[in-house]
Amino acid sequence: MSEKQGHAASRLFAPDALRGLIMGLMALDHANLFVAHKHSIGEMWGGAFPVYSDTLTFLTRLVTHLCAPGFFFLMGAGMALLAYSYRQRGWSKWQVTRHLLLRGAVLIAIKLLVVNRAWELSPAGWGIDVYIGVLFALGATMILGSLLLWLKPVYLLLLTVVLAIGTELLVPHPSQWGAGMGWLTYVLLVPGGIVGAGGKMALWSYYPVLPWLELVTFGMVFGYWLTVDPGKAFGRAWKLGLAFLGAFVVLRYLNGFGNIRPRMGDSWIDFLNVVKYPPSLAFELMTMGVNLILLALFARVSARGRRFFQPLVVLGQVPLFFYVLHLFVYGALGYLFAPNGTTIPRMYPFWLLGLLILFPLCLWYGRFKQRQPAQSLLRFL
Repeated sequence: MSEKQGHAASRLFAPDALRGLIMGLMALDHANLFVAHKHSIGEMWGGAFPVYSDTLTFLTRLVTHLCAPGFFFLMGAGMALLAYSYRQRGWSKWQVTRHLLLRGAVLIAIKLLVVNRAWELSPAGWGIDVYIGVLFALGATMILGSLLLWLKPVYLLLLTVVLAIGTELLVPHPSQWGAGMGWLTYVLLVPGGIVGAGGKMALWSYYPVLPWLELVTFGMVFGYWLTVDPGKAFGRAWKLGLAFLGAFVVLRYLNGFGNIRPRMGDSWIDFLNVVKYPPSLAFELMTMGVNLILLALFARVSARGRRFFQPLVVLGQVPLFFYVLHLFVYGALGYLFAPNGTTIPRMYPFWLLGLLILFPLCLWYGRFKQRQPAQSLLRFL
């Protein structure tokens, strides 16, 4: 294998392996919801903040924080790699942009028409007309990102910084929680909801679009680095990951800007229990620091060692297929075997059982997907 071919293989393996890992962690988070009924209330910018009474419950939640930032970052990198690949095949910029616009619209449609039905299996029930979740935000940021994709990397990097600081500054003070800010604010800037007639929630947003867009633009920059020199890109991932973690420690210690709301106490759990909705700068630095280091480590795995991580690659190559299916799988497991919930330790075997059920289906679909033409809607899954 030539050096160039080796770099290309690393470029494909490392992002897919990282994506597969965070897909598995996401499944843990949702097994915690559907099976254990012990999912946190959400690390919101205002309102009640989750308090953890034991280490295992907190760590079960903490490791899943890697998922959402990783999804948005890897999607941005994938968009840049797709644009590069399709341009090499002769596609025009408009054809690439139209393709990504369509993919973004499909994500939103699947969210509203399919995924929200899975959430009806939630132990707490369902009473929302329009739910703005992660898939909606991924689709919306893909649509916005497709219009930004052709900017020079330096401008994308500058936009990333502006978005990271600007959205942090725009988040209202936690005391304004529940004040009622209008649907556009909840869709674009901060989580929240609007109560409709009869007390039913007309709209609830967990993932407003703008605070997550910065991770997509940063991913685009990284994807561009991969097309130029994968080795240097993964070297930068290692250095940036360490720098991000260092910056997180400083911001968290200072307990001011970048945290959205101050620490709840002085324990190590309080130090790591950060605001996710919307993603605070501290949250992004912590999670992306770890994600970038993991990406760099996956890139260093030898060709022989990659066989060990192949199950992660299988999951990482069909993320949308896995995402939609896993909600119904864990919803069914919870309904059948733990209708009243269970303990965290007893939830873990069900998490692994769900992965065992999902793996052969993902393996089959991944092979089927590769046989489809580039324009096929089936490749979107």
